[in-house]
Amino acid sequence: MLLLALGAPGVSGQELKLAEAVRQAMELYPSIRVNEEQVRAAAAGVRQARLAYLPKADAIAQVNRATRNNVYGMLLQQQVISPISGPPLAANAGTNVWGTATGFLVSWEPFDFGLRRANTSVSEVTRERAAASLERTRFEMAALVADAFLTVIAAEESLVAAQGVVDRIGKLLPAVGALVDSGLRPGLDRSRLEAEQAQAASGVAQAEAAVVMARASLAQFLAGTPPGGLRLQRGRLLEAVSVESGAAVKTHPAMMELQLAQKESLARMRVIERSFYPRFNAQATLYARGTGANADFTTGGAWSGLGPNIYNWGLGFTMTYSLMDLPGLRIRKEIEAARGRAEQSRQEQLRRELEAQKNRALAQFEAAKRVSGNTPTQWKAAGEARAQAEARYRAGLSSISEVADAERSLLQAEVDDRLARLGIWRARLAVAVAEGDLTDFLARVEGPIP
Repeated sequence: MLLLALGAPGVSGQELKLAEAVRQAMELYPSIRVNEEQVRAAAAGVRQARLAYLPKADAIAQVNRATRNNVYGMLLQQQVISPISGPPLAANAGTNVWGTATGFLVSWEPFDFGLRRANTSVSEVTRERAAASLERTRFEMAALVADAFLTVIAAEESLVAAQGVVDRIGKLLPAVGALVDSGLRPGLDRSRLEAEQAQAASGVAQAEAAVVMARASLAQFLAGTPPGGLRLQRGRLLEAVSVESGAAVKTHPAMMELQLAQKESLARMRVIERSFYPRFNAQATLYARGTGANADFTTGGAWSGLGPNIYNWGLGFTMTYSLMDLPGLRIRKEIEAARGRAEQSRQEQLRRELEAQKNRALAQFEAAKRVSGNTPTQWKAAGEARAQAEARYRAGLSSISEVADAERSLLQAEVDDRLARLGIWRARLAVAVAEGDLTDFLARVEGPIP
């Protein structure tokens, strides 16, 4: 839904819109691609789980050259001593013959008390959780880009205000120099104003550095965009706006991911509950063997046994049951139940955190609106005070210190006013982040929504 609201890619050379910056980061940032691959892997896991419904077919072929000595008696199951069939010989002998074997076995579970369905459900929920994780990552990326975008604009606005100070002092300096040269003002005034100009130039340098760093922070989310090439479209970001809050935090991407984590735990619980039932398999087999050893203890020709000469087939129904699995299954069930309760507690914790975050953001928004209502008056008054201070200085009624102080007050008022409206949007962004949906925020930045 958020991607649909972002629009088409921007054209190179044009100013970058906030929605376009968010779209680029959500599509191309490496962490997004990592989550996309995890979703694909989870989808493949679903397909793999569904293969359990299909019958299993095994085939084997073997050829060997071995002795034919045999012995009566049982041998416990192991993996070292090779089994041999047939009656025992009267004495051990080193004669050896060819032996071959080939066979097919098809097995299929006609019913499993819901075990395969439970395993498939786990894979499906895992896929849903991976998709929810992707959406959460995209949302977090969108929030980071939006915040970085606002930071760049704030730094650029601060730079404009700092440059204005340099320009105003630059215009005043020739007049002060003329007054000093004519003896109407002491030389200290020119030195003081030059010091103020140097300090203002240092402020510009610091503001330029802040712009460069803010652009670098934004550029890291945008593929192939150098920081120096970023030109941001402000949209309505320098306007004062209102905010409406209505989205529930339970729809937050992070909350949705935790809900699916609990759902995944419940799905695993169903797998455990169905794992104690016996397993039933319908089986069909066809095999053939060849041997160079005869029943009368003689051997065939040199090549006897290289091809199968005895075959068998069979049909059957097999039931297997692990008698000692119950204690382990009970422990696994307790573990999974604890995990489910933990996920539920995490949901409650996140819900409270998001509610508190939203309340703080709303309070921040109300404060930003009040501040934004005051800063224009403050800026206007500071401008008038600065103009009066310069006029009084030119008339010889005040010192250059009064002009310098008025200039600093004007700079602070201008910066406060420029950032106050951005502060409203930043608070509004915080509300949207707490609610888990930036769609309306991005639309209001670009569109005419009041």
